[in-house]
Amino acid sequence: MAYHKEFEAAGKKPGLQVWRVEKLDLKPVPSQLHGNFFTGDSYIVLYTTPAPSYNIHSWIGNEASQDERGAAAIFMTQLDDFLRGAPRQFSEYQNQESVTFQGYFRSGIKYKKGGIASGFQHVVTNDVNVKRLLHVKGRRMIRATEVDLSWTSFNKGDCFIIDLGKDIYHWSGSESNRFERLKTTELAIDIRDNERKGRAEVHMIEEGSEPEDVIKVLGAMPNLPPGSSDDVSVDKKNKGQASLHLISDAAGSMKTTMVADKTPFKQDMLSSSDCYILDNGGDNKIFVWKGKDANADERRAALTAANKFIKDKNYPKNTQIQVMPAGGETTLFKQFFFNWLDKDETTGPSKAYTIGSIAQVEQIPFDSSTLHSNKIMAAQHGMVDDGSGKVQIWRVEGGDKVPVDPSTYGQFFGGDCYLVLYSYNTGGRGKHIIYTWQGQKCTQDELTASAFLTVKLDDSMGGVATQVRVTQGQEPAHLVSLFKDKPLVIHLGGTCRHGGESKPGTTRLFHIRQSSTKATRAVEVEPTASSLNTNDIFVLKSPKSLILWMGKGANPGEMAAAKHVARLLGGTATEVEETKEPADFWAALGGKKDYQTSRTLQKTVKPPRLFGCSNKTGRLIAEEVPGDFTQMDLAIDDVMVLDTWDQIFVWVGAEANETEKSGSLKIAQDYVNSDPSGRRGTPITTIKQGEEPFSFTGWFHAWDPKMWDKDVLQRIQDRIKKH
Repeated sequence: MAYHKEFEAAGKKPGLQVWRVEKLDLKPVPSQLHGNFFTGDSYIVLYTTPAPSYNIHSWIGNEASQDERGAAAIFMTQLDDFLRGAPRQFSEYQNQESVTFQGYFRSGIKYKKGGIASGFQHVVTNDVNVKRLLHVKGRRMIRATEVDLSWTSFNKGDCFIIDLGKDIYHWSGSESNRFERLKTTELAIDIRDNERKGRAEVHMIEEGSEPEDVIKVLGAMPNLPPGSSDDVSVDKKNKGQASLHLISDAAGSMKTTMVADKTPFKQDMLSSSDCYILDNGGDNKIFVWKGKDANADERRAALTAANKFIKDKNYPKNTQIQVMPAGGETTLFKQFFFNWLDKDETTGPSKAYTIGSIAQVEQIPFDSSTLHSNKIMAAQHGMVDDGSGKVQIWRVEGGDKVPVDPSTYGQFFGGDCYLVLYSYNTGGRGKHIIYTWQGQKCTQDELTASAFLTVKLDDSMGGVATQVRVTQGQEPAHLVSLFKDKPLVIHLGGTCRHGGESKPGTTRLFHIRQSSTKATRAVEVEPTASSLNTNDIFVLKSPKSLILWMGKGANPGEMAAAKHVARLLGGTATEVEETKEPADFWAALGGKKDYQTSRTLQKTVKPPRLFGCSNKTGRLIAEEVPGDFTQMDLAIDDVMVLDTWDQIFVWVGAEANETEKSGSLKIAQDYVNSDPSGRRGTPITTIKQGEEPFSFTGWFHAWDPKMWDKDVLQRIQDRIKKH
């Protein structure tokens, strides 16, 4: 395949490269103008990570010609071929850009009128004669569209940038909110620093207080209309509606065959010798997965096959397409699969990161001595501190909480709910965490009571506690660490009420696993061979024997916990290695069966995702924050969800409305339930603004505990004044 000369420099170093399609040719866009797009044009955008890995995007403006659209598709395929099929390919459309694409332009995307056909060029100038008006929309996904420089373009609910060259005015409508003002200010600063090279001044003006220079251009302000309806948000209700199709050219023409019609899909449905389409057309997205051993024609025709699929299904022409090679799957694609394992995303035993993410998320080994200084490590391992604070435990009984005997701390029964209050000091301040542990066999009444009692306990301490709802079997590492050198023991079924215990089975099997933080759990499982796992240790108690079974990938540190469980069960334990089991071991488990023998011990850190959430409309709307999010992205008038895969954090802003505050846990539960990967029971931690633990703040670069001591918008404005 012939390549364009511009591709000779493509992907040679990390960062962003942007080209515009000009008369079926490619011309580079100056780096200072990255994020500026003419609505009459098409573009090719290449993002190269340090790994290296590559993302290629075609971007199509609303007024782009059919020829330019076609040329963009050809150039994207050429660039993919030039980089040997390694990139992930994305088709982007004006006003519908993917989260990945938005992440490159943190200050927002600016749409300019016109295009190459009308002679408009991407030129860096210090022209002080610029006169234009930008209408800024969105809270997470910031888009600034050039509109007519006239009062007829304004409304009370939004923010606008009146760009007069040497003076850039940030105009705020009387009904706009503070977070929108904050984002618009960042955009105005970006125009000053990049497009004007710092040779301009940013001024903040409110509706009705326009200076003479603005009135001279716009005239006297008439009565303005109210704000438009809420910004376009991503609605997660469609995310689960997807089907998987095999692409084949066996008959000489591209055909698609249904593989599965509902989520979650299983990873082994994807064969490395084939290509597939994942149809999420209801959410305006189509994914194409290219197996590494698929034939060259099928891989090369992946984009064409996706376009044909869209046409055959009568989907809109602007349906987004993401094409990815095996090993370069996007987070959005992987969420449709149950428990996706990233086999190919590691670079050796000690270094693991996510390929294709904007920043490498490196796995940091746990070291309790550096918990207070290494917040990133604390966050990755879900650790608030070393667990040396004060612990109190109650069992939920008859709608009230009853203290648990401290001698049995660390033992939970699946038929019960518990409240665990942990109190500790950090930075000279007393802090509290309430873990609400809910057994798999507890009643609905107990579930309801545990939630009510948690709120009541929090209120009694001034409403500043962090609340963590925990489902049996998915306990966070920090909760497990509270029991020091003892494992957390979870008994299967039954209750531990006096006179109300259900009788334990005559044969019992406990699964022992040590986490990366060295905290250990011992969970009673069904006494059957299929419950075994080659990575762990199991304790089997039968009427005839007590056996400690050691899997080949078991951690030596798990043995102490196994012996502790054996002592609880009583009797003399015999140690047995995997593959050397006596016959009575299998007999006690009802016969030999297949079990997990894959040694997937290496853990890859999944990149965290941050969402602004709302249920004002009666259904969950979750809008993702693009790119490397910061503390500034936490909107104090919102409920935010931080998803770190094995933990969900709900952050409640001080100015969130009462409905969202009281319904924040339901928002998080709706979020988890709507995940097409079939995730259930993920621990949910509710945090109030200003009371954030390390396990949350460590996911944010350079967290500032004093951020909210002063209004964030005022901080930004102070930066403008100092300029």
